[in-house]
Amino acid sequence: MVDESVDILISGGGIAGLTAAAAFGAAGHSVLCIDPAPPVTEESAAGSDLRSTAFLQPSIRVLEGAGLWERLAPHATPLQIMRIVDAGGARAEARLVREFDAAEISDKPFGWNLQNWLLKREIAARIETLQNVRFQPGVGTAGLVVREDAAIVSLTNGQRLRAKLVVGADGRNSPVREALGIGVRTIRYGQKALAFAVTHDRPHENISTEVHRSGGPFTLVPLPDREGKHSSAVVWLERGPEIQRLAALPREDFAVEMNRRSAGVLGLLTQATRVTVWPIISQIADAYTGPRTALIAEAAHVVPPIGAQGLNMSLADLTALVELSRDDPGSRESLDAYAQRRRPEALARLMGIDALNRVSMATPRPLRDLRAAVLGSLYASGPVRRLMMKAGLGAQ
Repeated sequence: MVDESVDILISGGGIAGLTAAAAFGAAGHSVLCIDPAPPVTEESAAGSDLRSTAFLQPSIRVLEGAGLWERLAPHATPLQIMRIVDAGGARAEARLVREFDAAEISDKPFGWNLQNWLLKREIAARIETLQNVRFQPGVGTAGLVVREDAAIVSLTNGQRLRAKLVVGADGRNSPVREALGIGVRTIRYGQKALAFAVTHDRPHENISTEVHRSGGPFTLVPLPDREGKHSSAVVWLERGPEIQRLAALPREDFAVEMNRRSAGVLGLLTQATRVTVWPIISQIADAYTGPRTALIAEAAHVVPPIGAQGLNMSLADLTALVELSRDDPGSRESLDAYAQRRRPEALARLMGIDALNRVSMATPRPLRDLRAAVLGSLYASGPVRRLMMKAGLGAQ
């Protein structure tokens, strides 16, 4: 006996899961989205996600279709130029700068950047306006029984639900994926990331900057001004022991290290929020589907935060799944088509990001010199440069 039936049950109320709820709801399906924890929607609150997300051009169409972009656009900062700085010389200063301008391939920016805690606030508010969508935080997935015609989901509050399609958007340790017995392949780099916001002397001019030295990139992504000061989000990748050392430093000593690592590209940086620590891995599920079940986002794939790929890959998953679920959500034909469309593309992208991350981690000077030389030669060819930009956007 079941307590309720829905078209779509989404396990996971992070950014990907909430966006999926809005997208399936806008497509006319009855939707229930669950998550064991309520979303943290204030920057200063405990547990808030201080990372940011750069939505690339193809992702905006997903947000528009879900009725989200009109809510998000006023808070978004355009990313017109992607700048790569090599600071791998004897001193931590820029020795090679290359800028990839969206104007070469489009009349629009590469994408738009938003803070993650704000995304959760605005998407949750949009879901409240959809009569056919319900978000139930404080409840998780306890069990899953799949049949040919439906999936029966047991919740942690004791309820049992019948769904035509269960969407696992419940993270890299996905309970839905585990219930299906789907394994994963994981690559560990010994890296972690620091995520926080800063203010700075120079305007960012809508330029996202990756500074490469060793250990991983130091990335500055444009944000709206903060109390009248120029502001950016920082994602700083380093090897685990170094991240632990940095995170334990007094604020004044951390500021010295931060400004040295930034190579001064935006002038003096001042820490504006607390610093949060995130593990870095690559991971891909052995399968993307089971009977009446599909995996998206980090339940399906995890990549290091390089080139703004992670959540944009997740929204590409969602685009395909919503499109293929128009007639019979969860049908064998639609799920087979979803897996065939998404997993090979995600695997190829994961392998590319893995290679970029390993190159960025290089410590010996000869390898850092080689990295700079390769970047310079690739950038020098206009057709290659434009091909790289289109590939980064996910263009065919």
